[in-house]
Order: sequence, then structure tokens, then C-alpha cells
Amino acid sequence: MADVPGPLSAFIVGEIRRARGSAGMTQESFGRAAGFSASHVSAVEGGTRALTIDFIKGADRAVSNGGLFERLATKFGAPSWFLPWLDAERGATQLRYFEPDLIPGLLQVEHYARTVLRTVESLSDDEVEQRVEGRMSRQEILTGERRPQFVAVLDEAAIRRTGDGLGGIMAQQVAHLVAMAELPHVHVHVIPIASGLHIGLSGPFALARSSEGVWVGHLENQLGGDVIDKDDEVATLQARWESVRNEALPRRQSIDLLKEVESHHGPQYRPVA
Repeated sequence: MADVPGPLSAFIVGEIRRARGSAGMTQESFGRAAGFSASHVSAVEGGTRALTIDFIKGADRAVSNGGLFERLATKFGAPSWFLPWLDAERGATQLRYFEPDLIPGLLQVEHYARTVLRTVESLSDDEVEQRVEGRMSRQEILTGERRPQFVAVLDEAAIRRTGDGLGGIMAQQVAHLVAMAELPHVHVHVIPIASGLHIGLSGPFALARSSEGVWVGHLENQLGGDVIDKDDEVATLQARWESVRNEALPRRQSIDLLKEVESHHGPQYRPVA
């Protein structure tokens, strides 16, 4: 399950299987109650199909446990408002991300992700580590067998951000961006600071295209986020995507800029063994 640590996803699947057995339900009867086919239930329990928030909610309904499985996913994985987007992201054939201030989660290295998450004062150390683990697990979609085409547009300010103790982490992060940008299915483009004001500075957004050709968007803010699926709103995000993409440097020039910025940050962060 995207952005839920692998062990947690396996744990929830195991608990669903045990609850189904305790209720005396076959995969077929459980599937009818949950809204899925028996083959879908079998694939999830066997680990050949991703666990999604829709399946979790269906499992909660099927065994009438008051939403226990969804609470587990929310408490120890991603926030509930993020789960619908993660389902869209996991099944996407194409992904588009624009970020004016931060590196997109799918391209973050562990130490950068941890530093970003530690700015949320309400998160405990354990919760930060759980979310870092989940974010690293989520990145597997870029290296798996069914890899989506991934295009990220970043503002130059996001890769030049620095501060006390941050230079080495940023050097490591930008080096990772260079390595990812060299992959055939990953495109990283940078909007140079010299571009001045542009529509993307209004905030980050993302777009995902499903295997059926349907696009959905995602908007994140200080309090949560929303999946955007209305045609007119998706069209607005697509138009804004074209605007920020046109402001960005071509792929090779963006990689050259990333390499220059990496050297500016100095030696990479090396954790003590």
C-alpha cells in the first residue's frame, strides 16, 4: 500500500484475513460484502495486488468492526486525507508533479524526508520514522515492473534551499535528483529563478493518469489535501501544468543546473555508521 510501510501493509492484510476466517467467510462471501470479487480478495491476501483504501474500507464493512482497519492505516501510515491520492498514484501510468518549495516525496532521499517531516512539531519521533519509512516504500512505484512515466517540475528555489546543517543533506538530495533524472522514464525539469513570477508559485499540485486514461489531480495545503476529479478542475490543473512546464528548462539543461547546484551545496551528508 503506497506510503504505508510494507510491514504495516502486510500486517493489515494478515488481520483482514484473520477477521474473515473468524467470521466464517469465504473469499467469495467476504468479497460480496466488501464490494470486490473473490479473485480480487485472493490477490490482495496473496500479495499480488496492492492494498488500497477502498479495499480497507470494504473490509471494515464486511466484518463490521467499526472502521478498525482504516484507523490502523491512518494511525501508522499516511493521513486519511492522503490515502485516496496514494491509490491514484499507485495505479497511474503517468504522473506529473509540480513543487515550488520542496522536493516531491517520490524523489526525496531518506535524510531530506526526515528533515522535512521534523518541521511538523506535532509528530513524535516514532511517527516521523514511520512516515519516512512509508515514503521510501512509496517510491517503489518508480523502480517496479509497471513504472509510470514520471515528470517533475521544480522551482530552482527548492533545490537551492540551505541553512545550518542542511548543505550536506541538500547535496545528497540533489545528487539523487540527477541520478533519477537520468532514468528513461523519469524527467526532472527546473524553473530558473530568473523566470521571475509564474502561476506555479500559487502552490504545488500533482496529476495522475490511470490505465483507463482518466486524469485526477491532487492539491495539498497546511491542513490536508484534496483529490480533484471534476472535469473542469482537472482541466484547470492541466492548463497550469502546461504553464509551469513551459517555464522550465529542457531536460538536459535542467540536469546541468542540478549538477551545478549540487557542487554549490558542498560535500554530501554521510551518516555516522
